[in-house]
Amino acid sequence: MAKFPELAAKRVMVTGAASGIGYATAERFANEGAHVFLVDRDGAALSAAKGKHPGFKGSFVADVASEGDVKASFAAMDGLLGGIDVLVSNAGISVRSNFVDITYEQWKRVMDINLGGMFLTSREAAIRMKKQKAGVILMTASSNGTEGHRWYADYNASKAGVILLMKTMALELAPDVRVNCVCPGYVLTPMQRAEYTDEMLAATNEGIPMKRHAEPEEIGALYAFLASDDARYFTGADIRLDGGETAGLYS
Repeated sequence: MAKFPELAAKRVMVTGAASGIGYATAERFANEGAHVFLVDRDGAALSAAKGKHPGFKGSFVADVASEGDVKASFAAMDGLLGGIDVLVSNAGISVRSNFVDITYEQWKRVMDINLGGMFLTSREAAIRMKKQKAGVILMTASSNGTEGHRWYADYNASKAGVILLMKTMALELAPDVRVNCVCPGYVLTPMQRAEYTDEMLAATNEGIPMKRHAEPEEIGALYAFLASDDARYFTGADIRLDGGETAGLYS
C-alpha cells in the first residue's frame, strides 16, 4: 500500500539494485507507484530482479566506478523515462581485512566503488536536476563512516567520505535539489551473510540494543520517506538507522 502518493510516476534510479538494500529500496519505490530504473554490475542478478515488479521500468548493467558506465546508464534512463527525479546511490562493497593486510589494489577498488561511484552518479543526477530545478539525491553511507570499526579501514574511510560529499553537495545544490544520506548499522543483506557466520551474526546482535540486524526493507522505507514531500525540509542530513548501535556503550 502506497504511503506517499506524491512518489507516483517519479523517475527513480537505484544503484546496487539487484539485491540487498538496493533491491528492497527499488521495490519500495515501485510499490509507491514510482517508475524505477535499476542499475547493477551483476548482469545475471539484474536480469533476475528486473522482472519481479511492473514498476521496474528499465535496467542497465554498469560498474559505478566507471565514468563511462555511469554516463551510459543515465543516457539509457533519459531515453526511456525522459530524465530523473530521485537518485538512490547505493552500490558499495566491503572486504573484511586487517588494516596491515589491505592491499593498495583493494583500497583503490573500495574507494572507487563506495566513494567514486557516489560522486559519479550524483554528479550526473545533479546536472539534470539543476536544469529542472527539482530533485532528490540520496546516498547509502554507514554507521562505519561515523566512528572507527576494526577490520574495515578502507570501507570506513570511504563511507566517511560519502557523508562529507553529501553535506557539500547539499550546500551547493540547495534550494532546488535536496541531498541526504542514510547511515545504516548492521543490515541482514547477502553481503553481510557472505562475511559473517551464524555465530558471528548472533554475537553482533548481542551488542546492538535492538538485539537484531535491520531488514533491508527498513532502509528502503526510510529512503521513500526522504524522497517524499514529508521530508521536504531535510537536506544535508546523515541519518543513522542502526538500532542504537552508535548511541553509546551498551552491555
